[in-house]
Amino acid sequence: MAFGVFIHRSDSIYDDSPAERYQFPSQYLGRVSACLDDWIVYYEPVKVSGTRGYFAVAKVSQVLPDPQAPGMYIAMIEPGSYLEFANAVPFNGPHGLAERGLLNEAGKISGRAQAAVRPISTADFNHILDLGLDERAPLLPRVDDLTPPLFQDGAMPFIAEQERRRTTTLVSRIERDRVFRRVVLRAYDERCAITGLKLINGGGRAEAEAAHIRPVEANGPDSVQNGIALSGTVHWMFDRGLISLSDDLDIMISRQANDSDSITGLVNKSRRATLPIRAQDRPHPHFLAWHRDNVFKL
Repeated sequence: MAFGVFIHRSDSIYDDSPAERYQFPSQYLGRVSACLDDWIVYYEPVKVSGTRGYFAVAKVSQVLPDPQAPGMYIAMIEPGSYLEFANAVPFNGPHGLAERGLLNEAGKISGRAQAAVRPISTADFNHILDLGLDERAPLLPRVDDLTPPLFQDGAMPFIAEQERRRTTTLVSRIERDRVFRRVVLRAYDERCAITGLKLINGGGRAEAEAAHIRPVEANGPDSVQNGIALSGTVHWMFDRGLISLSDDLDIMISRQANDSDSITGLVNKSRRATLPIRAQDRPHPHFLAWHRDNVFKL
């Protein structure tokens, strides 16, 4: 087992769904297979407009030939392992080169940086993870989020504590929900996608919540494309199938709602969900279809 970096572009020609599968040609089979049962980091190249750099972490559960594309393979992502970073990590930013292992003996970036799949050292993996999950400037938690902070009194943790934090964040539902909330609310500028309202209290806390479109209990990933910012009341209705969204983000109201007029009154005048700031972050039709088929009450 080994850590790895998988390059993914939002305009990729490959049949990728980062939270679920990663398609690649046979030349990378050995490198991808080395990551089996271990964690990888997704990276978006600098040539991509608005690149996010290193933007997510996930665990590879299987490596299979692609039955639909001869000569191609698929790395299956372990359900529930995908987690988008609270902070995009640039390839070369204020903290220097994120993958320090890419430097050659002359201190220059080696040609390995061009590889679509490449191994990454434990030190570099942990360095990227720390930057991506840094919460020194988090969105303020909701009143009912009483989970204590990971570090108290500003003390620097020991190395063992750093390792515990990384492991906890990658597998703990509480920690993953915290990161997911930051990612989704930032994508929607802390604005409810259904009402269009951006309500912030005097303490700076956003009223909106981060809702999974396909819930975690149904193997929904912690991906911004599987998330939407909703006010508390709208979130409750969305989870109970009283409202849903078409693939074009038209707002749908269930015929079974006992007060459809009041629900209609909550909806923004356009009758369409507010788009996230980045077009790439809009809800994926795959997850919207799941919600309509399995949750929405016609």
